[in-house]
Amino acid sequence: MSTVQDIEQAIRRLPPQDLAALRAWFAEFDAEVWDRQLEADVKAGRLDALAEEALRSLKAGQCTDL
Repeated sequence: MSTVQDIEQAIRRLPPQDLAALRAWFAEFDAEVWDRQLEADVKAGRLDALAEEALRSLKAGQCTDL
């Protein structure tokens, strides 16, 4: 397995077209990882306190429509 330094060096050598493809792939990959983490946090109840606070603010009239 390559080290992060090896990967960084390989990325620096990529032609522009391949670098663009890597950027697009990584953006999608990173979004999927973030989505999975968010779903896990929701299922584990880690966001419950924030949701409750937001609902209290809404009920208190402290929110504005977008």
